[in-house]
Amino acid sequence: MVSSTKAPDALLRKARHALVERGQLPNGLIHDLVARSWRRSFDAGLAPTGGCAQAPYLDASELARYIEPHHELIANARPMMEYLYSQTRDSGVMVVLSDHHGVLLHVTGDAHFMTRAERVSLAPGASWHEHYRGTNAIGTALAEAGPVVVHGAEHYLERNGFLACSAAPIVGPHGDILGVLDASSAQQTHHPHTLALVRAAAHMIENRLFSVRYGTGPHIRFHPMAEGIGTVAEGVAAVTWDGRILAANHAGLAWLGITPADLGVKALEDLLDVRMEALVDREKRHPGQAAPAKRAGGGGLFVRMERGEPPLPKAIRPIRPSPEETDELTALDTGDPRMRAAIGRARKILGKPIPLLIQGDTGVGKEVFARAMHHSGLRRTKPFVAVNCAALPENLIEAELFGYVPGAFTGARRDGAPGRIREACGGTLLLDEIGDMPLALQGRLLRVLEDHEVVPLGGGRPVTVDFALICATHRDLKIEVDAGRFRGDLYYRINALTIRLPCLRERSDFDRLVTACIERIAPGRGVVLNDALMRAFRDYDWPGNIRQMACALRTACALLDTPGSVIDWPHLPDDLARDLKSPSRAADRQNDHAVDSLRHTSNAVIHRTMEVLNGNKSEAARRLGISRSTLYRRIKS
Repeated sequence: MVSSTKAPDALLRKARHALVERGQLPNGLIHDLVARSWRRSFDAGLAPTGGCAQAPYLDASELARYIEPHHELIANARPMMEYLYSQTRDSGVMVVLSDHHGVLLHVTGDAHFMTRAERVSLAPGASWHEHYRGTNAIGTALAEAGPVVVHGAEHYLERNGFLACSAAPIVGPHGDILGVLDASSAQQTHHPHTLALVRAAAHMIENRLFSVRYGTGPHIRFHPMAEGIGTVAEGVAAVTWDGRILAANHAGLAWLGITPADLGVKALEDLLDVRMEALVDREKRHPGQAAPAKRAGGGGLFVRMERGEPPLPKAIRPIRPSPEETDELTALDTGDPRMRAAIGRARKILGKPIPLLIQGDTGVGKEVFARAMHHSGLRRTKPFVAVNCAALPENLIEAELFGYVPGAFTGARRDGAPGRIREACGGTLLLDEIGDMPLALQGRLLRVLEDHEVVPLGGGRPVTVDFALICATHRDLKIEVDAGRFRGDLYYRINALTIRLPCLRERSDFDRLVTACIERIAPGRGVVLNDALMRAFRDYDWPGNIRQMACALRTACALLDTPGSVIDWPHLPDDLARDLKSPSRAADRQNDHAVDSLRHTSNAVIHRTMEVLNGNKSEAARRLGISRSTLYRRIKS
């Protein structure tokens, strides 16, 4: 447990004075947790006697839009908040729920104290992130990723010193912090047992969220004592029918001795001396009874299996498919090892705040892959917003991305626009062809990614945003960074994980890919390719990759007369038919592709050399080993 031990006010005043005057805290004067938080607050540029002028505060309409993606959290937290408040009613207490950015979503409590708390913006729509409010229970619980008590003068801002607050994070089934539950009161009426009540309520919310998402599938309940199963302290884990652990509540992770990174990877038998088949068999014979099991690291647990929807008989289907065996990412796997590896790597970051960069030639299916990521993850019910940075005019992309206030520019809509970034809140934002984003806007995008806030064009309050980020490009961004056309700091921010999708001509699953493509275009019609045409398809270079092939097959299917027909040469577009029948033309296309790639690389080298030499063309030509006339011609082109 992480919590503070209240120091005398005199020591707190002495420590705060030392921090403000000398930038250092004397050792031993205050609790380590408070000291760490005060240092973070000081480094953020906050003054203890100052206000919160820069702290975001959403108005009613902005808050209504903001809380929409958090509906599941709020709906499952409210009953627990009302219960927690019922235990402290008429004692000057308010119960607060925030999201994982510290923005307050819902409050309940004694009216007279809530009115007082509103004077310091302890109300829905305000952000209590440490960066804006200094040391406080909500922001510090997020920073420390654990339960916290902040009492009186331990608050970094003196204006909050009348408060005593107890807060605990709410952890989701995949180990990510979804929000914070807090109980606040005047410091004079603070009760030392408040934190225990808050933690218990947070655990109840976690268990409710787990039940909503995984209660209908196979899962196990466990605790070191058989009587602990079914209580708020029990561990719960969702499993596949072959024993792989998909998700777990906070207690489940602790009892099993695993981290969120192990979810989807570890199997039950790796952690306990019990097999999934034995648990299923025992549950059939002794429903509702717990079985003893030993943990791999030592110590015993009692485990109870709950089947949810039972599996079909083995004669019909040996193993019940797990969710990821039927999701859209799996549907993209038609046998190519490189594609399968890309899907496997992408799957491991589903539900985690890790940006993904998809690279690959035009037409390989980068947007299709991004959509499959979204629809296979926890944000599948929220918006998927795709922005093609290459297709928008440079003078419009800023307004399109960041939104604008009414009257921000000539031609702006009368009521303004939220922008695509805010439209993606709660869901996934795909920035396609990000390598074509104007350099001037890359800095603004970086600021949004760092602060999780967007400021509309023309001014206005910053708006907190929450989205999963996927970027895609056909360019080599390292070369673009070296050439000065792409910001290095943005590149390192968006490529936490980079995957490259193979070109169509490189894929080993070509025949299955063609069959899957036809089935998507003409489901159930029994359409196939003529054998000779299939061989020609295999030998072709496909410069437009999957997009080109899908377009050709869509046209061919439209030209077929009856179901069950065979696609033949007359069903193809004339230009593609000529290319397929002329290997030399296909080879010419491949050579053109290689030449374009080489030209792009050499242009980047020239640009970088000129930049390093501050535009000295004579020295640049000498170092590059070309004549000045050639250099002038290349620069001009």
